[in-house]
Amino acid sequence: MADVVSAPAPVRIPVDGTSDHFPVRRIYCVGRNFADHAREMGAAVPTSKTDRGTPVFFLKPADAVVLDGQVPYPPGTKDLHHEVELVVALGKDAPAGVIDPANALDLVFGYGVGLDLTRRDLQGNAKAKGLPWDIGKAFDHSAPVSSLVPAARVGDYTQHTISLDINGERRQHGALTDLVWTVEDIVHELSKLYALKAGDLIFMGTPAGVAALVPGDRFHATLDDIAVLDGRILPA
Repeated sequence: MADVVSAPAPVRIPVDGTSDHFPVRRIYCVGRNFADHAREMGAAVPTSKTDRGTPVFFLKPADAVVLDGQVPYPPGTKDLHHEVELVVALGKDAPAGVIDPANALDLVFGYGVGLDLTRRDLQGNAKAKGLPWDIGKAFDHSAPVSSLVPAARVGDYTQHTISLDINGERRQHGALTDLVWTVEDIVHELSKLYALKAGDLIFMGTPAGVAALVPGDRFHATLDDIAVLDGRILPA
């Protein structure tokens, strides 16, 4: 038997400082994972870990990854927003069952920084009608990502910050100690719902300061001095 169409090649993210690549299987995303961003979006803000409820998850397709930073302004929207995020790359298949948070970091290959680009008008309209908002999040070129840095080089991720500058001006900055749900928490919660595998990415949520992008804008996202993502918004 033969394939009736050509199978697409997997997206492969460079590993910083090496000739190696990380093939992407799935992209899981976490919503409302910084209290200040939840507040600016009008959502309930947890006051302690005991009132967090459950995390908000959504997915993006693997081929939404952008590696060269060149992002065409997407169709169907007049309100494209940036959301800078820590990106976690899983390098091992999770064992069967629910992952203990104490063992979650054993699955992590490395970290990067990325943008969860959002068609905010489409997302807002869907939310107002109680509908799924995939079209606001899971579209072409919606996941620009830096190269990945092995976990051993990053060390304790909670000691770092993520930042985003647009056209040389600071738009977002957040300390990873302020995550409502830590990486360990999120791996634990995802394992209740999915079989996590090597090649999975997790976008960990954004701090306050999300705002619109227009063609011609240039972005500079950082995970401190560890990972850098530079790019620009192209015409539609």
